[in-house]
Amino acid sequence: MSRVLIIGAGGVGNVVVQKCAQTPSVFSEIILAGRTKSKCDKIAEDVRIRTGKTILTAQIDADHVSETVALIRSFNPDLVVNVALPYQDLAIMEACLETGVHYLDTANYEHPDEARFEYKWQWAFHDRFKEKGIMALLGSGFDPGVTNVFCVHALKHRFDEIHELDIIDCNAGDHGHPFATNFNPEINIREVTAKGRFWENGNWKETEPLSKSMSFDFPEGIGPKKCYLMYHEELESLVKHFKSLKKARFWMTFSDNYLKHLEVLQNVGMTRIDPVIYEGVEIIPLKFLKTLLPDPASLGPATKGRTCIGCLIKGIRRDKIIQYFIYNICDHQEAYQEVGAQAISYTTGVPAMIGAMMVLTGKWRGKGVFNMEQFDPDPFMEQLNLHGLPWTEITWND
Repeated sequence: MSRVLIIGAGGVGNVVVQKCAQTPSVFSEIILAGRTKSKCDKIAEDVRIRTGKTILTAQIDADHVSETVALIRSFNPDLVVNVALPYQDLAIMEACLETGVHYLDTANYEHPDEARFEYKWQWAFHDRFKEKGIMALLGSGFDPGVTNVFCVHALKHRFDEIHELDIIDCNAGDHGHPFATNFNPEINIREVTAKGRFWENGNWKETEPLSKSMSFDFPEGIGPKKCYLMYHEELESLVKHFKSLKKARFWMTFSDNYLKHLEVLQNVGMTRIDPVIYEGVEIIPLKFLKTLLPDPASLGPATKGRTCIGCLIKGIRRDKIIQYFIYNICDHQEAYQEVGAQAISYTTGVPAMIGAMMVLTGKWRGKGVFNMEQFDPDPFMEQLNLHGLPWTEITWND
């Protein structure tokens, strides 16, 4: 029985709260905090209707360490789950250090002025968390998160060495809008328009944004889709912890319609993250664009189709070359019926809840800052099957 503070009242925050409320044996008391309290209250009322559980809500600006510290001391949680913007990771980690509370997030820190994934800022907290006797679990979403756990599961049970890794993320759903993003538009567009990056033979290599692609035939009737090489933060931690990796890449699917709109927005400067002056006022074009696009949390009712996210792995088992694919398929409408969110939010929020469960029940223990692949995958993998993200494995000889 544990108390948990969840910061962030977007689509993912909703899923985390809903799934925690479904598991009262672990999460006895829940408080949801966000910049806009009315959003927290709306989620809390939906949770009450769906589960009968009452949760507390609070207004907070997580950019300010003092506000987060005050809320932590008021509620006295055992764990803070950060599903706010990745810009706020460091401030929330500082608050956890000051109050001696465990920390968990789903995405690594990203500097507001530079669209670049990099763990160095959070890894630098390791010694301070260790000295405080508390734990920070980084990237407990799907990718990063489940993909990391898939890899360590594969190494533990299917391989002696892993040599090649392709993480493949497909959203085969349709929300019906001419252009919309399935998670925070600002973060999504920064990610997609950044340069690609992959690991090969001991070095990082860069590509121009979305300049490298491949076709992949997704299982269970989804079929062939065009995938584009990007950079994702789990590559950095996996390369660090899997010394045998010779190649590691991340791929994501996009519709032609999405790419066409994105190209136009880039060409007219609407994806810029540097400030411009408009009628005497300084604005950031991408932040302005975000206000014009549909809120991802509103896409659930209309989104149909499925997602498929998995790890395609090549390596050695008993001196034989083995290829292996482990994946999850999630249905948008089934997710919406359960928790009122589309599958993109669901596939991030459920692993955040399971990661919190691992910390609070002591299945995963440590003092310092950790990535998902540093722990035993088995209890996490078991909970994925129990809480709505079942996984499938396919193995064949090369």
